[in-house]
Amino acid sequence: MTKDFLKGMDISFWDEVVSEGGAFYEDGKEKDLLDILKNSGVNSIRLRIWHEPEAGYVNLERTLRIAKKIKAAGLHFLLDFHYSDYWADPQKQTKPKAWEGLAFPDLVKAVGEYTQQVLSVLREQGTLPDMVQIGNEITPGMLWEEGIVGVLVDAGTGIERWCGSELCDTQEQWSRLAALLKSGIEGAKRATDGVQDIEIMIHIDRGGDNQASRYFLDKLVAMNVDFDVIGQSFYPWWHGTLQQLEENFQDLAVRYDKELVVVETAYPWTIEPEGNLAFIVQGEDQLHDGYMATVEGQKRYLADLLAVIRRTPNGKGRGFHYWEPAWIPSKEQWSVGHPNNWSNLTLFDFKGNKLDSLNVLRS
Repeated sequence: MTKDFLKGMDISFWDEVVSEGGAFYEDGKEKDLLDILKNSGVNSIRLRIWHEPEAGYVNLERTLRIAKKIKAAGLHFLLDFHYSDYWADPQKQTKPKAWEGLAFPDLVKAVGEYTQQVLSVLREQGTLPDMVQIGNEITPGMLWEEGIVGVLVDAGTGIERWCGSELCDTQEQWSRLAALLKSGIEGAKRATDGVQDIEIMIHIDRGGDNQASRYFLDKLVAMNVDFDVIGQSFYPWWHGTLQQLEENFQDLAVRYDKELVVVETAYPWTIEPEGNLAFIVQGEDQLHDGYMATVEGQKRYLADLLAVIRRTPNGKGRGFHYWEPAWIPSKEQWSVGHPNNWSNLTLFDFKGNKLDSLNVLRS
């Protein structure tokens, strides 16, 4: 069966934006965000899910509500399990509070049962995802400290982190991570019960780093972790150049014979100051050579990114998801605990008007 090339958007903030008065516009007319995205060529939506977030967003209840809208629109649905009550990324992979103190075998069991429970509820309402991530940017592992791996360096002190009496890059730690991943994967497959195939993604944050990508994925393959898709984050100011991304994808596609998705990316449409917003990308030194921080520069970046993915050998370049195209500044303080520092990296302007860069997906 031919699979669609994924032209996706992560709109996990959508619920919070509209609940706080934010709105989205195309040609001066207010429209539903999903309608704008779909009419612009988007065919996949990604949502993150946190275990028990304090602010009440990005939880199972909200996910169920938005999943209905995604499926009603006929869009591919990717669900991103963070296995945390908050952000899980290379700087932190904090266990849910409900799982603190669990012995390791019980933690492994909790991962599988939770994954199965979430997906079973989605299945019951007819909105089972087409693809799931077992963890978010798990290059340093997940569910710290039990699932921590790699040689990690504390950003504040520059000191390498230790697991007990040894560095975290040990066979024991990798075996623990593999056990956690396998449990999540098995839970996902139990939830489908043969009713629908569900693709499994492993997501790391090394889009332009072939050596680190191979090191991590070789470990999982050696321990027989069964997954279908390799997801990569690629933000140029952190992860390198488009050329490095292409070289990495060229190698990974042949080495692992798995599909690849740039599951997180973004580019600024401006770096001009706006009110009291403090942008995470605010200087020309953070820009990719050849791409200005303008709507046209953002559009060219997206077009060239798509071309890079499409050139992946053996048709293994499956597509991309943009993070986070609709996080417009509709309020001062967010449930994530800081003001919006991403609103110049969206595909809508500060007032919610669609940018022309989004139209590149129609071609």
